[in-house]
Amino acid sequence: MELHTPQTKIWHVVSLVPSGSVVTYGQVARMAGLPQHARMVGSVLKQLPQGSMIPWHRVINSKGRLSFPEGSPQYLRQQQRLLDEGIEFVGDRIPLRRFQWQGGLEA
Repeated sequence: MELHTPQTKIWHVVSLVPSGSVVTYGQVARMAGLPQHARMVGSVLKQLPQGSMIPWHRVINSKGRLSFPEGSPQYLRQQQRLLDEGIEFVGDRIPLRRFQWQGGLEA
C-alpha cells in the first residue's frame, strides 16, 4: 500500500490524536494536507478495517457534535468511548475550547 495516499494521511493524523482529546473532520483534513476535504475524512473513517486501532471516535464535527444520529447505536458507542476517556458533553456537544487537540504532526 502506498504510504502517502489521502487515506493513509488521514489515518496517520487520526492515529496521533491523544486520549481525552477530539479533532474535527476539517481539522484532520487540514493536518493531512487535504484542506477543503472534511467529507473525505468521514468517508475514509467509515471504511476503516474491522478491528482497526485508529481512534476514529475522537473525530467530531465543527460544532462539537457527533455526526451519527443521536441515540443510534453508533452514536452511543462513540459517546461512551469519549466519556471513558474523560471527554465531557454539555447537552449533545463537546466543548471544543476545552477538549480540541491543538497538537501537530511532530509526534
